[in-house]
Amino acid sequence: MSEDAGLALPRRLRLPLGVAAGAGVLVVLLLGVLHAGESSASGVDAWVESVVGAPTGVRHEVALMVDFGGEPVGAAILVAVLAGMCLALRRFRLAILTVACLVPAFATTPLKDVFDRTINGDHLSYPSGHTAFATAIGIVFGLLVVDVFRVAGRAALAVVTGTALLGGAEMAWAQTSLDAHYATDTLGGFATAFVLVPVLAVAIDAVSARIRPGGGTPV
Repeated sequence: MSEDAGLALPRRLRLPLGVAAGAGVLVVLLLGVLHAGESSASGVDAWVESVVGAPTGVRHEVALMVDFGGEPVGAAILVAVLAGMCLALRRFRLAILTVACLVPAFATTPLKDVFDRTINGDHLSYPSGHTAFATAIGIVFGLLVVDVFRVAGRAALAVVTGTALLGGAEMAWAQTSLDAHYATDTLGGFATAFVLVPVLAVAIDAVSARIRPGGGTPV
């Protein structure tokens, strides 16, 4: 059995995702400082708005469906489904990490108060909690794929990064299309997930190792 079996975060991914977490901190802070107190789109945000435009017809319905995944009920459904998959595959730590995906979304709330960026009146917008949650779910799904299919080397990092980008990008599109967030809000949410998920995974592994020292079925 691989030494990474049962871990929420494989040892081979701890360094690259640790670097990503450090970079994420810088991104969150830099974008937050640059856009603190703003209440309108400019620069990159204005350009993205002009490119994305307001969705109509089927695109609007799809955007609403994606957005629902970041709402309380939708998020609960996604967590239940992914956690259920992890439990069925006996990846218990990843099941716990799936529930912990709510943490990045919650963490954006105090950050919104700090940076005080608003959209559509007085709605605080930076960073995007919806995008943070979707990205976090993408990271955990990628970790599950890597563990189940024993993906090794650079391919493992590519899988996790790819699923995170997929989850974050589709939510970012929905949020900017629906005029719920600026593009840089979604980038801040994406970075928030990459800051917190690796930390939460390592914490889960550390606590689980203390609960079941010396081997046995990993918790």
